[in-house]
Amino acid sequence: MNKFSQPRKDPASAENSTNFAIESLSERERRRPRPVVEMETLIAAVAIYFVLVMNSAFWSSLWGTGTLAGVSGVKILMCVGMAIFALHALLIALFSTRWLIKPFLTVLLLVASGASYFSSKYSVYIDPSMIRNVLRTDLAEAGELMTAGLWFQTLVLGIAPALLVWIVRIKPRSIRQAIARRATFVVAMLALASISLFAILDEFSPIMRNHPSMRYLIAPGNALVATTKVLSETTRAQGASRQVVGADARLTGHEAPTKPHFLVIVVGETVRAQNWGLNGYFRQTTPQLAALDVVNFSDVTACGSNTEVSVPCMFSSSGRRRYDREQIVNSESLLHVLERAGVETLWRDNQTGCKGVCDGLPFESYRKQRVDPLCDGQTCRDAVMLQGLHDAIDDSPGDVVVVLHQLGNHGPSYFKRYTTEFRKFVPDCVNPDLGKCTRREIVNAYDNAILATDDFLAEVIRMLAADASHDTAMIYLSDHGESLGENNVYLHGFPYAIAPDAQIKVPMLAWLSEGMASSTGTDTRCLKERSALPVSHDNLFHSVLGLMEVGTVAYESDLDVFAACRREAEAR
Repeated sequence: MNKFSQPRKDPASAENSTNFAIESLSERERRRPRPVVEMETLIAAVAIYFVLVMNSAFWSSLWGTGTLAGVSGVKILMCVGMAIFALHALLIALFSTRWLIKPFLTVLLLVASGASYFSSKYSVYIDPSMIRNVLRTDLAEAGELMTAGLWFQTLVLGIAPALLVWIVRIKPRSIRQAIARRATFVVAMLALASISLFAILDEFSPIMRNHPSMRYLIAPGNALVATTKVLSETTRAQGASRQVVGADARLTGHEAPTKPHFLVIVVGETVRAQNWGLNGYFRQTTPQLAALDVVNFSDVTACGSNTEVSVPCMFSSSGRRRYDREQIVNSESLLHVLERAGVETLWRDNQTGCKGVCDGLPFESYRKQRVDPLCDGQTCRDAVMLQGLHDAIDDSPGDVVVVLHQLGNHGPSYFKRYTTEFRKFVPDCVNPDLGKCTRREIVNAYDNAILATDDFLAEVIRMLAADASHDTAMIYLSDHGESLGENNVYLHGFPYAIAPDAQIKVPMLAWLSEGMASSTGTDTRCLKERSALPVSHDNLFHSVLGLMEVGTVAYESDLDVFAACRREAEAR
């Protein structure tokens, strides 16, 4: 046979081979049958699953309103359930095609299982501020929330039904048939949602007026709507330029022979006022601060219940009293005003960034992995931010403001925020899954973490007291508080309107060296006498400008906690 020639194929043999392949495929299909469903049927099934399985937190909250008694209550439950079903089905139908439906449903199932877990276990509301926190967190912080309980629920309620979605086959339709069926389905879902809500309009409207935040418990719609809103805001913000604040800012004091001012602002994390030893807590969680000459403000309200809201707000000129998130994030912060006046600034961060407060200004992060005795490979103790701090400002001939952004009491892994040295209250919770611990153990771990913050703040004060080249001061305030199981609520991030005091009442204190008190004319005894008066995050912007002797039209003396005591000192 010629080496270039090929054996001649028998047509009959080829046909038999093809038939065998077809028969084999058919046989495999018969052995492993896959259900064939209409796309709209699959959408409806998943939407029903959301209503019945993924929304226990919403149903519990609705039941807790006390308005579901009798026949009227049954009517509300049925109509609300149908409305939630119809709206989710409508949402899925509008954004799905035959080729995208399975990936889309998979994402929704995973999102819904996660949202359902945090809402039911920790009473977390999935609103835009919570989504911003999620999008801006880092791997170390996120890893602490990845508990066994979350993974189990995701596996059972998210991954398992997602596998079922991939097993079924979508019945093929012509383009004309697909469009007609989809249009009919959309109209039907829209009608069902409208009829259901209209049927209970009189009964349900008062419930939503009195409990508007309940909508943030409806999964996965809560996450989808909130994420869409956040992405939309981000898109608008990218094209916006920062609004100038305090264009006329200038230094007004500092007559010779005063020294340059050095102020440290410590932004705490997740410390609530009621567990703060200086506030009269039954435990002394601040023993070192109690031995120092600090001014403790005992009635302080945070601007938000989470970092994403509070940090930009406390460094803004408007604060909570004129709260407008878009205006705040698109305006210059306190640090920009200080820099314009000639005060050098530095932000040292052991958290997830300055949230725009220090954009364009000196910034140092301590969240990156580093070889240091104060770090464990994932996170570092807050004390790492003090390393080389004085060297960093010694070269500055003028005034300096340094912000230290703590990891502080960030949960749920409170036990990771302190060393054995501060493990005073036992037994303490040493599991990131708070459901595995008693409330007593959780509180003990949380209080131990405050002991570590107490040590950190005392160390800052000792460093400043030893500074002979500057007049020094420190202001500490926490960004928000924390729920520790009261009414089965944990962590933080409640919508501000319904946030419990545990999440928005925070500690705040000030320490002034004798030189700072003298050069600024501040009567510390007067400060202590006024320390029980209500203050808030709104006071930070104006108090720092007053203490650093920066004059600007943006400054409001009524919001400067030091102003009244400067006037009293001047009057003497």
